[in-house]
Amino acid sequence: MAAESELQKNLKRLTWQGENCLSCVYFHPNDVLNADILERGPCTHPKLKPFDLIVSGRDWCNLYKEMPQNTIEALQEHASNE
Repeated sequence: MAAESELQKNLKRLTWQGENCLSCVYFHPNDVLNADILERGPCTHPKLKPFDLIVSGRDWCNLYKEMPQNTIEALQEHASNE
């Protein structure tokens, strides 16, 4: 497989925005490969998990913890291989 162009890498990052659920380690979107701010999924933060919250990528809270870019890329790579 050919190496990704810089444009492709940048476009992939555009869908994972910062400071909201979309880039939080506790957000698990239903569609990892195509996740955007409208995507929904459960919040798995230990304090919030008992509430079975379903949040969108654009939501946020004070328990936010940023997901490293390499983790985002690994999740997307795994999803694309399924």
